[in-house]
Amino acid sequence: MPIPFLSRRTSLASILALSASAAHAADWSDNAIGYRYGTRFAEPYNSQDISKNILNFTHSSGYRYGTNFLNIDLLMSDRKDDNAQEAYLTYRHTLDLGKISGRDLAFGPARGVGLTLGLDWNTKNDNSYASKKRMWVIGPTLMMDVPGFLNVSLLALFESNQPKGISSRYSYDTHPMLNLAWGIPLGSSGWGFEGYLNYIAAKGRNEFGGATAPEFNIDTQLMYDLGSRLGMGKNSLRLGLEYQYWRNKFGNPSTVPGSLAKTPMVRVEYHF
Repeated sequence: MPIPFLSRRTSLASILALSASAAHAADWSDNAIGYRYGTRFAEPYNSQDISKNILNFTHSSGYRYGTNFLNIDLLMSDRKDDNAQEAYLTYRHTLDLGKISGRDLAFGPARGVGLTLGLDWNTKNDNSYASKKRMWVIGPTLMMDVPGFLNVSLLALFESNQPKGISSRYSYDTHPMLNLAWGIPLGSSGWGFEGYLNYIAAKGRNEFGGATAPEFNIDTQLMYDLGSRLGMGKNSLRLGLEYQYWRNKFGNPSTVPGSLAKTPMVRVEYHF
């Protein structure tokens, strides 16, 4: 029998709470504040190039049984997007099943197997759509044996929204996402290649009755360790370039203006 959405949401919330409490004794942690800027952002149903200033806070940490990742973006658009302000939160917790079971689960190119769960949350105050996204995610992860890290996850997405004009929260069909996330140092050059790739299946009808389309979103970053060069400590200050390609943004088909984003950005981070 299918599990009602409320029950799934409650179960995932309980798991996340237990995961967060278990992570207080971190073996390692990294915090960063960052800024990025681009002039070619796109928003569905808007045919104009949009400029955005983005401030972010990122936390990542590892403990005996897994890792945590938290990112909070504060996005500020120009007048072409109603001078809108948006907050977007992403949290992922990956449990290392080998560490939990005490068994070596490495095979082939994978050094381990995990279970990833988490959530996305946003709010935006533009004059048209005004997104209020809520999304729970859960699924298996392969942790690949590379310098730095490369995680490959297949996640089930439980997404809902309540934009302007919708009287109650609307839940999309449960749909899968293939996610790659990586951070790979380029030898001893001081440069690092980082980013993520999401392939997200169509999620049924949207809240207005229209069809949705599969999304492809890749965000790549080439970052330089400027902190070492300035005597501030390794990777304490990082500067680089970022590029995002997002097709069928938010599940909007290609016939919708603004559903394709090709966005170069400059990015700077301070780690502590």
